[in-house]
Amino acid sequence: MAFTPLHDRVLVRRIEGDEKTKGGLIIPDSAKEKPAEGEIISVGEGARKDSGELIAPSVKAGDKILFGKWSGTEITLDGEELLIMKESDILGTIS
Repeated sequence: MAFTPLHDRVLVRRIEGDEKTKGGLIIPDSAKEKPAEGEIISVGEGARKDSGELIAPSVKAGDKILFGKWSGTEITLDGEELLIMKESDILGTIS
């Protein structure tokens, strides 16, 4: 299914963190936190100013990003859990 977010929203796939600590201990699922790192799958056309002028998004599909722990809305598309969030919820990109 092709999905394109509207306005200044982005579609994000979470990137799972490590299963072990640096010391080698395995972290059980009940103790894991949701990762706040992801990859952008799709980007909307951008926000609009009051004058109607389009503000282009500053991220693009394929960018790796950091976002707030409680950012976005979880959805399921084609059996995959993804997030939809506003571009302003993104804290930064990872190179």
